[in-house]
Formats: sequence, structure tokens, C-alpha cells
Amino acid sequence: MASQLRLRSALALVTGAGSGIGRAISIRLAAEGAAVAACDLDEAAAQDTACFSRPPSVVVSCAGITRDEFLLHMSEEDWDRVIAVNLKGTFLVTQAAAQALVSSGGRGSIINISSIVGKVGNIGQTNYASSKAGVIGLTQTVARELGRHGIRCNSVLPGFIVTPMTQQMPDKVKDKVTAMIPLGHMGDPEDVADVVAFLASEDSGYITGASVEVSGMRPSWGGGQENRTQVV
Repeated sequence: MASQLRLRSALALVTGAGSGIGRAISIRLAAEGAAVAACDLDEAAAQDTACFSRPPSVVVSCAGITRDEFLLHMSEEDWDRVIAVNLKGTFLVTQAAAQALVSSGGRGSIINISSIVGKVGNIGQTNYASSKAGVIGLTQTVARELGRHGIRCNSVLPGFIVTPMTQQMPDKVKDKVTAMIPLGHMGDPEDVADVVAFLASEDSGYITGASVEVSGMRPSWGGGQENRTQVV
């Protein structure tokens, strides 16, 4: 519960905090007692991890973009841009945070927002799916490397969440997707924020390298162009 102030005295950095999931995460961490630096930047956000008097003990990489197209028509520019923001940006933020934390004595929680698409793929999103799969691999490796410093690193895999991105979907596509979700509805950004708050706190002190799905149990993907959609 937020009233427990599990993150009292913590300094948290959240990238991609301008709207949707990132905004909900920022609000939830603040409600848990953290001082939150909310950033809405691309990979340059890595530089912001060093602008405090002390390094953030909680770092959440949520910044991400989509440039959807079928594989046969996807441009190299759209591939490179999505990889640069979603994967390289997460790498740079994670690396800068880890360096600062290790230099200051260790201990902290790094949480990277991946996507269920990074695990199961999605039509029209070869670039996005690849970037989010990369985030999972990055997170698992970082967890192995930084555990001895008391630094945990986990990823969260949202499914269909009500955000400005998914609201762009045609109603008939949203209805079809919702019908495939066992819980019967799309998730809210707060559903993801709840999991992030748990992973940021000592309540998850023995969890690292995990990939936590927040998807209402993922639907089965497939079909043609009518099923192409955007998932964060």
C-alpha cells in the first residue's frame, strides 16, 4: 500500500515520464515516499543520472517509441530509431545509473520497461519487438553482473495497457484484442505502476533478473493486417 511509504528517502529517476505508463509510475513512486526526477527524454537521459547530489537508488527506464511497418517494407531508418531509443537508451541509462551506484557503495533497484511483444512478437513490429526482447536480455545480464554490489535489475512486460499509444487503435481492433484477454479488459497504467513500486521496494529484495508480465495473461497473436497494433 502507498500509505506504507515503502520508498521513503529514496531518490527515483523515471524516463519517459511525460504520459501513460511513465507518468503513472512517477505518481506511484512519489506516493510511496520517493523523491522523483521525472524525465521525458530519449537516450540522452543517461546524462541526467549524474546531476544529483547522490545517485538515484531507483531507476526506471520507460522511454520508448514505435515506428510500425511490415518487415517487407520497414526502412532501415525506422529500425535504427526504435533500437536507438528503446534499447540503446535503456542501456545508457542503466549503465550510467550502475556506475553511479557502484561508485557510491552499491545497493539500488533498476527497473526496465520491456513489453510482452518482446517475448511473443507482434505483426508489423519487428523493430519494436526486437528492441524490447533486447531489454529483457540486457536486464537479465545486468542482474548477474551487479548482484554482488547489492543492485537488483528487473524488467516489466506490459501487455495491452490503456495509454495514448493504444488509444490510437481502431475500436474494432481494441474489441478484438480485449476479447482475447482472459481477464476481459485492457490494463491501466496504474497496474504497471503497482508492479514497479513493488520491484523498487525492499518487498522484492530477493528478486533480480525477473521478467514480470502485466498482461491479464497475454492473448494469442496472429492474423493479418487487421490485427496489427501497438503495444507498450
